[in-house]
Amino acid sequence: MGWPLRMFQEECLYFVTSRCFQGRLLLRPSAEVNEVVGGVLARAIQQSAGNVRLHAFTFASNHFHLLVWARGAALAGFMQYLRANLSRKVGKLVGWSGGFWERRYSAEPVLDDTALVGRLRYVLAHGVKEGLVERSAEWPGLTCLPQLLGPAKRLFRWFNWTKRWSRRGREDVAGARGRFTEDCAEPVELEVAPLPCWKGLSEEGRRRAVRGLVEEVEAEARARGKPALGARAVQAQHPHTRPEHLERSPRPLGHASTRQALRELREQYQAFVSAFREAAERWRQGDFSACFPPFSFPPRVQPGGVARIL
Repeated sequence: MGWPLRMFQEECLYFVTSRCFQGRLLLRPSAEVNEVVGGVLARAIQQSAGNVRLHAFTFASNHFHLLVWARGAALAGFMQYLRANLSRKVGKLVGWSGGFWERRYSAEPVLDDTALVGRLRYVLAHGVKEGLVERSAEWPGLTCLPQLLGPAKRLFRWFNWTKRWSRRGREDVAGARGRFTEDCAEPVELEVAPLPCWKGLSEEGRRRAVRGLVEEVEAEARARGKPALGARAVQAQHPHTRPEHLERSPRPLGHASTRQALRELREQYQAFVSAFREAAERWRQGDFSACFPPFSFPPRVQPGGVARIL
């Protein structure tokens, strides 16, 4: 059974999730991993040439969440670049050479302001709601919280392996550690943009709103009365560890505060799938004038061959 078709909008906010292979802790926080992840994320945003904007993010030990705005199908190229570079670079850091990601990423449209703030709250709750740390600020992995409460821009290092390859053969860049030396590091700036629904607020007003969300999350955790694992214990875990149990839940079609908005999204998606399949069937029959829905990916056609649906 193939993957469901992915529908992109002309402009849209998305809640994006990607999990590591078998839920292994391949993104386990450390100073090195955080630096590499931050550099890759900043570079991916830079490469999108303004077609993807970052609003929030958090990197857990075995998955990550992003809250992004994207134009058209730009999210597809952005995620391909991000996940490919994370798998290569973080994989090299943690000594993992196999498949890095469990399945393709999910990208769910966020349809209104209430749902958007709810998704931000979900991002900020990571680590606390799972009982890993007592406070959001204690999470040792890469998170947008410092940028939401302080300067929106942060510098990371992008390790340019193309530059390193051009100097191959030199002893000082040999081995895995040579891939992360200052010789091939370039500074990149990662910026977190305000939520569109908060643009009318002052900078202090936005920070106050973020602090309010964090306080709610931490109060709920305290009410459960269970001790947290602690940041040191999180960082002491081996990145190859495979959890015995993984929480899995169906991926929603989108996020909205009303059922009506979700019904409309479902109807839109059904019309999109119908139009795509109709065009694909015409391609199979050799009619390559068939038009596919905007921001979709038509089948590949070999010269003189038959259309092949991917």
